[in-house]
Amino acid sequence: MKNLSLSLAVVAIAGLATVANAALADGGAKFVGNITTGGQIRSDFAQYWNQITPENGCKWGSIHSLSNGNSGTSKFAWDNFDKCESAYKWAKEKPGERHFKFHALVWGSQYPNFLCKKKNPSITVEKTKQYITEWFDAVAAKFPDLEYIDVVNEAIWAGDNYHSGYGKPAAGAEGHSTDDTECGGSYIIEALGGDRVVNGKHQYDFITNAFKMARERWPKAVLIYNDYNTLSWQINEGIELIQTILKNGAPVDAYGQQAHDCKGMSKNDFESKMTRIHNETGLPLLVSEYDIGEADDTKQKNDYANQVPFMWETPWVAGITIWGYINGSTWVANTGLIEKDGRKRASMNWLEDYFAKNLNKGQNEVTFTPVEPEPQLPFKGQPIALPGKVEAEDFDIPGKGVNEDGTSNQSYSDDSENHGDSDYRKDTGVDLYKKATGVIVGYNSEGDWLEWTVNVKEAGDYTMFAAVAAAGSTSSFQLSLDGKALTDVISVPAAKSGEENYDDYNKVSANVTLPEGKHILRMDVTGAWFDVDYFTFVKGKDATDPEPIDPGTTSIANVKFDAGALQDYYVFDMHGVNMGILSAYGFDAAARMLQTSGTVKSSGVYMLRNRFTGEMQKVRVTR
Repeated sequence: MKNLSLSLAVVAIAGLATVANAALADGGAKFVGNITTGGQIRSDFAQYWNQITPENGCKWGSIHSLSNGNSGTSKFAWDNFDKCESAYKWAKEKPGERHFKFHALVWGSQYPNFLCKKKNPSITVEKTKQYITEWFDAVAAKFPDLEYIDVVNEAIWAGDNYHSGYGKPAAGAEGHSTDDTECGGSYIIEALGGDRVVNGKHQYDFITNAFKMARERWPKAVLIYNDYNTLSWQINEGIELIQTILKNGAPVDAYGQQAHDCKGMSKNDFESKMTRIHNETGLPLLVSEYDIGEADDTKQKNDYANQVPFMWETPWVAGITIWGYINGSTWVANTGLIEKDGRKRASMNWLEDYFAKNLNKGQNEVTFTPVEPEPQLPFKGQPIALPGKVEAEDFDIPGKGVNEDGTSNQSYSDDSENHGDSDYRKDTGVDLYKKATGVIVGYNSEGDWLEWTVNVKEAGDYTMFAAVAAAGSTSSFQLSLDGKALTDVISVPAAKSGEENYDDYNKVSANVTLPEGKHILRMDVTGAWFDVDYFTFVKGKDATDPEPIDPGTTSIANVKFDAGALQDYYVFDMHGVNMGILSAYGFDAAARMLQTSGTVKSSGVYMLRNRFTGEMQKVRVTR
């Protein structure tokens, strides 16, 4: 298998740094970079820096817009008001010598205004998920060979909020934020899979899923989580975030330390904190947005002298990006290194002298070793034999990493919160429910998918039957085999009873042609909100279903029960998010309980669904 270890730089020809106008770090195995200035790449940029990050130009809100207000189709402007594409091309002029970092795919600030709840009241979780996918795909199409990517930016939970306003304006969060308080927040977190809280600890599922999406599109890029205050106030929270998403399978290659919080930090303090972060996360660190806001030239220079040598000479620090270099044109006052009249501050003089004398100390080549790929495996040890039955809940055990062709070894995609009521495979996050026929996969939302390893005994024509249930008429799915469409999109009919009943199953069928041998069967959810019990493959075209559903005997909707008995009710918000379960003597009692209890914190309309019958009823709650 090809080695996917990534070298941060190709060592340049010896002595290159002494050539006139060579960048500070030319000839070293790491980069020392900077950002665009007022949306421009200055003519003197290459004289000092060999890596570039557009300050604002590659941010989601700078590029992605809609063609007709908030209701049109997506369009993308790659050099809108800052130099995203131009910066990429600048680096590509000298591959191996110059480097480009994309900043950033997902950030809770400066995202498109059509995602804002106040500016676009019609925005939904499903539409937000669609726009996120379009954004990732557009970046991948424009820049398929990105070297470094800030995948998620500023998502540490601290101060009763995220560092930036993913779900609401970041009022109360420590540090700097550029959130538009008129936005009203977004559904970015929900669309990327939510953020479970387990034993008081955030699981950051949306970050894990964003990294998985990035790895699918850029199998060889260095994927970075980037945040601020991680060397001072939120060092513990940052370490915990990285440990959590790594545990949950996020393909993170490096931890970006913005290092905006290093002013006045002693040499020992800086080095001990950087070392602790590296040791406890196990990741290389990138100093991604370094600056010292100090009007006193000597004090600023002293901070540089105390901190930069450690960054350059430590083997697990992968590179340094200084966040602006022209004084008066940086985001925080007095962080620049050169005055507008061209006079170099003491820090710039020190940097030039240090790198001229210590370039060889940065020859430690930093490598990233992605997770060694491991294939997905059949849940019960052996491929499911066809002809035969594929139980939906027996999807494959997910593997690890990415293959050489960029394909993922994951076996399902679902939000990471398990809405189901079954203990069967509860650790997967797939929504499994207990029914009269056994365990089923429910709560299927558009974009979810499941895969099973199957073994076809004999090639030929087959008839596929699927046992499915839906409350409405907009649900659908499609089957594929080894990445190729096996069926057209198949509609899931509404309950036969005519009511919103997820226990009233129907059978749908399709003629398919299967090749002999071992294959990966996949179901993609193309229309949300249906349950699936199993798929049966019968030899022959237009074959007879060996297990027809008898509405008189197998449909739970026809089972009699005592309406006055204690019953369980699922509680959903209007976005379909499962809020929990309560027990009451009928719908009226359940509604009163929901309206008077403190469990639901916000006013709005909620849905009650009877756990046994599938019947649903709306409840308005006022707080």
